[in-house]
Amino acid sequence: MDQPPTAVAPSTALAAVNPLDGTRIAYAVSGEGEPLLLVHGSALSKAIWRGFGYLKELRQHYRVITVDLRGHGRSDKPHRPEDYAMELVVADLLAVLDATGAEAAHYFGYSFGARAGFAVAAAHPGRLHSFVSAGGSYRVGEGVIGDLFFSQWESALAASGMQGFVAGWEQGQGRPLDPATRAAFLANDAAALLAYFRRTEKEAGLDEAVVAGITIPTLLLAGSRDTPRLADSLRAAELMPAAQVLALPGRTHASTLFPATEVLAAVMPFLAANRMATGA
Repeated sequence: MDQPPTAVAPSTALAAVNPLDGTRIAYAVSGEGEPLLLVHGSALSKAIWRGFGYLKELRQHYRVITVDLRGHGRSDKPHRPEDYAMELVVADLLAVLDATGAEAAHYFGYSFGARAGFAVAAAHPGRLHSFVSAGGSYRVGEGVIGDLFFSQWESALAASGMQGFVAGWEQGQGRPLDPATRAAFLANDAAALLAYFRRTEKEAGLDEAVVAGITIPTLLLAGSRDTPRLADSLRAAELMPAAQVLALPGRTHASTLFPATEVLAAVMPFLAANRMATGA
């Protein structure tokens, strides 16, 4: 991973359209090889994969597709909670795969992006070669946003927008956010994020019987200090016949992806093994 990168095609910004509701989903493609879809977490964007160093490494081996979830980045930002139903998010991701001509792809998702990956794997298993969940869960429920950020997130967003949200988060954790994370969160549309979070807490998640039916090769990553996601990953591995778990020592939910070296050291062999398994 310390070798200089080989020549790759530059990243190209594009947009797909969800056929169910017409929402435009921004994505970019770079590199060559088997398609690999990277899906970020809440209040972030596809830029994290470049910023954290994943794109530089992965695009040397794969045709990497990075996507902005609806309500994030350069994608459309509806303001109604119902516009963030999981079935619409899944349709967004399939629309991006269709737009790139990818019948199937490897999938690497972080946090909400991993949760969406569980939904894709359950409903459309033929579209995935393999699945990497980083800090993800198939379970959700009321209170999850407060647990991840701070308890007064909803009133802060509604009254003071992203400035109020970031201030409340910093106060709750007793320290300022790092500049990159702070800038990423402040760039969000507060009304869209509020609608997205409200819907997130109402989603039912997947029944364990459905999770047990996911047979796609799966790597479940979670920080050792991200207790809820690590517990859910361990349970998912018990249920899923082709899943394995790796705890990332000392990492919290927020630090799941960074630094990238340890994560890539697990992800790269996993992807390569399943590339061979699919006959590519």
